[in-house]
Amino acid sequence: MDPQKLKDNFALVAVNGADVAEYFYADLFAREPQLRSMFPAGMTRQHELLLGALSQIVSTVDDEDELVPFLRDLGRRHHGFGVVAEHYAPVGASLIATLAYFSGPAWTEDLEHDWTAAYGLVAKVMSEAAAELVS
Repeated sequence: MDPQKLKDNFALVAVNGADVAEYFYADLFAREPQLRSMFPAGMTRQHELLLGALSQIVSTVDDEDELVPFLRDLGRRHHGFGVVAEHYAPVGASLIATLAYFSGPAWTEDLEHDWTAAYGLVAKVMSEAAAELVS
C-alpha cells in the first residue's frame, strides 16, 4: 500500500466535495437498503462527517500513532450507532465504487488494490475497537 498514491488519489476525488458523499451513500443504500434507517432523513451533516473522517484517515495514513487512536475512537462511536461487523464489507464496496467513479481514467488496478488494503486495515481497527466494548 502506497500512502502517497492514496493521498494523491483522494485529493483528486475530494475536489468533488459533497457529490462524493452523496454518491457513496446512494451506492451503499442501493447495496444494503436496510442500512438507510440507521441514518437521519437529512444527510447534509452526515456527508460532512464522512468527508471529514476520510480526510483525517487519508492525511494520517502514514502516521500510525495518530491514525490508530482516531480509528479506534471511530469504531467505538460507530458501535454506539448500531454498526456491526457485517456492515464493514458493503461500506468498503461502496467506498471503492465511489473512489473509482470519481477517479475516472486515473483509476487503476494498483490503486484499487491499495485502497482495498487500506480499507481492510481501517475496518479491522474499527471493528476490533467496537468488539472490545461487548467483550
